[in-house]
Amino acid sequence: MPGIHDLIAQIEVELEACQKRRRKSLKERELILNTAQQEGRSNLTPDEDERIEQLRAQHEVEVSNEKGINVKLATAKEVLEEENVRDGAQKQTTATEVRRPAYDAVARVGTEERTYRPDTDRKGAKFLRDVARQFLYQDIQANDRLARHMHEEKVERAQYLTRAAGDTLTSNWTGLVVPQYLTDMKAPMIANLRPFANVCNKHDLPADGMSVNISRVTTASSVALQASELTAVSATSLDDTLLTENVQTAAGQQTLSRQAIDRGTGIEETVMDDLFRRYATVLDSTLINQASTGLSAVATATAFTTTTPAFMSATAADSLYGKILGSASGVEAALLAYGQPTHAVMNSRRWYWLNSKVAAVWPGVQQPGIDVQAGGLNVAASYDNGVRGILPNGLKVIVDNNVPINLGTATSEDEIYIVPDSECHLWEDPSAPVFIRAEQPAAANLGVVLVLYGYFAYSFRRYANGMGKVNGTGLATPAF
Repeated sequence: MPGIHDLIAQIEVELEACQKRRRKSLKERELILNTAQQEGRSNLTPDEDERIEQLRAQHEVEVSNEKGINVKLATAKEVLEEENVRDGAQKQTTATEVRRPAYDAVARVGTEERTYRPDTDRKGAKFLRDVARQFLYQDIQANDRLARHMHEEKVERAQYLTRAAGDTLTSNWTGLVVPQYLTDMKAPMIANLRPFANVCNKHDLPADGMSVNISRVTTASSVALQASELTAVSATSLDDTLLTENVQTAAGQQTLSRQAIDRGTGIEETVMDDLFRRYATVLDSTLINQASTGLSAVATATAFTTTTPAFMSATAADSLYGKILGSASGVEAALLAYGQPTHAVMNSRRWYWLNSKVAAVWPGVQQPGIDVQAGGLNVAASYDNGVRGILPNGLKVIVDNNVPINLGTATSEDEIYIVPDSECHLWEDPSAPVFIRAEQPAAANLGVVLVLYGYFAYSFRRYANGMGKVNGTGLATPAF
C-alpha cells in the first residue's frame, strides 16, 4: 500500500492530467472557430457543431473532475499534516521523577543483521566468493557464513527452501538460495531484460509438478425464449476443456578459474550480475517468441502492408495507428467484459519512429513538459522501467527489445503486440525465483562451475483471439 507521500504525488499527477484535458478541449473549440472564421463561414458545419457539443460536455466533466481531485488532494495534505504533528509529538520527551531501572533489570529485544545485505554486498560479490571458496577449499569461515545465510532463509522463506536443497527434477547438487535483494540488481552489461514480463499478471508457481492446468469453458449454458407456458426451457450442459501450460526451466552456467577466484578483482559480481541479466532476458524472450505458445504465435494478426506509413496522418486511411486500433478492436470483441486491450508492446526502434512523426501543427507524440495538442504522450521513462508512453486511444506502450526485428520475407520487420494485461499470465517461484549452485567437475582444470536456474510457466491462451498484433511490410526497418 503506498504511503501518504506517494498518494499525494499520484493525486497531483492525476490533477495535472485532468487540467491538460480541460485545456485541450478549450483549445480545440478555439481551433474550430478560427478555422470557420478564416474560411469566411457564418455558420459551423454539422460535424463541427457536433464536435463543439462533445468538447463542451467533456470540458464540464473535466471541471467537475478537477474539483473532486482538488478536494482529494486537500484531504491527503491534511492527513500528511496530522501525521507530521503526531510524529513530532511522539518525539517529545517529558522528564519525570521516576528512577530508571538498572541496566541488568531491563529486558531488551534486538535484531541481528542479515549475513549478506545490500549495504555491505550490493552486487553479491561476497556471497559468490563464499560459494566458490566453500567448494574449493572447504573454507570454515565461508561455510559458516553460508550456513547462517541459509538459516536466515529458512526462518523467512522456509516454504521455498526445500526446492533449492533437494529438487531431484533438475539435479542432485546441493542448493543455495540467492539473497533476495540480488534478484533486483541492475546490469552494467547490455541485455534486453524483461519489460513485458514485468507487466504480466503475476502468479506463484505451484510447489509441485511440471505443468499448470487451466480449466476453459468451451460449451456454455443456453438461454432462449420459452415457446409457451409449461413447455420445456432451453438446456445445454456446461462443459470445459483443460488447458495445460508447461513449467519451463531457464538456466545458465559459468566456469570460474581458480586464479580468477584467488587473485581476480570484481570477478564474482560481474559473473553473478551477468547471469541474472541473461536469465531475465531469456524468460522474457520466451514469453514473446516461443513457438506455438508465445505471444507472437498466439496473437491474431492485423496486416500493415503499406511501404510509406504516415503515423497520425488524417489522409492515410491505412496508417499504422489505424491498424493498432483495428487490432485493439478485435481483442475487445473477443473478450468483451472479461478484459480490454491495455498495452502496446513494441521494439524501441518502432517507439522512436512513432515519436519522430508529426502532424500539421503539433507533434505526433507529446514530449514531457510541453503542453500542446498531441496525439499521444511520452512519459520519458527509461528502458525496462515501466510504461514508456500512452497512445491516443489510451494504450500504454511497453518498449521491449526482445521483440524481433528480423521478421517477414525481407527479414527486416518487427511487430507490435496489443494485449490485455489481465490475460497475460506468468507463474514464477515466489520470493526466490532464482537459485545458484556450484560443483567441481572441472577440478582437473582448476575450475568451478556456477549454475543459475529458475522455473516459470506462462499463458496467453485462455481465450481465442484474446491477443492481437500488427505486422507486415509497413513495419520494416524505419527511416528517420
